[in-house]
Amino acid sequence: MLREARVLAALSGSDVPHPAFYAVCDDPSVIGTCFHLGEVVDGFNPGSALEGHYEDLGWQHALGLSMVDAIAALATVEPSSVGLDDLGRPDGWLDRQVPRWRSMLESYKDTEGYDGPDLPDVDRVATWLEERRPREASMRIIHGDFHLANVMARRNRPEVAAIVDWELTTSGDPRLDLAWLLATSQGIGSFATSTPGFPDWRELADRYADQTSLSLYDLAWWWTLACYKLGIILEGTNVRSATGHAPAEIGRDLHDRAVQLFTMAGRLVDGTVL
Repeated sequence: MLREARVLAALSGSDVPHPAFYAVCDDPSVIGTCFHLGEVVDGFNPGSALEGHYEDLGWQHALGLSMVDAIAALATVEPSSVGLDDLGRPDGWLDRQVPRWRSMLESYKDTEGYDGPDLPDVDRVATWLEERRPREASMRIIHGDFHLANVMARRNRPEVAAIVDWELTTSGDPRLDLAWLLATSQGIGSFATSTPGFPDWRELADRYADQTSLSLYDLAWWWTLACYKLGIILEGTNVRSATGHAPAEIGRDLHDRAVQLFTMAGRLVDGTVL
């Protein structure tokens, strides 16, 4: 929460659409936890409701391009220029990605009542990611969970009013944010709504590359990493459902989505997506 507040405060005055930051309280005794106050965003969440003219394919297409514009604006913010050069753990970030999430998946196996991660190609995908890891990362500020459910759209036009839910923000390569959008933009990820009017991945990627000047020659790697990481995160809810800490129906639903993500990752590894 405090990190989220720090990033939102640092982004004030930038071109990144975000809720304006007002104040933060780091004293848990006030309400039982740390918290921050921000602007009320006039808009709606397109990950949970696409009604009326929002169902128009042209509207969805324009919103998709606006989402790329929003995340491209974040990618162009130089962390040191806004006092965030020490955000997260930038050193060794790229090397840590696959081992960290592989370790998380391994930890699930010790959960009583959980039968194990029945996810397709999980080991093959991890091996492919490690063997083809890029030599270096372009370290910037990343949102960490960028998809339809984490933006607010304007009510009167197909445009992102604000990116919300910044609790996973950290230092990282911003191409992972783009890859997260590609992995989730057809309803496979952590939200229910599919958006058939969304631009295809080529148009999204081209627009992002034009605005950020970041190379996307290894886009398949970043896209596969997004599938791998999000699939493991979603499987975590399935694990919690096995212990009674999450509803069983939600656990099954998110497990199915994790399977879809790993299926997509397997296709990326095989070269049948790009």
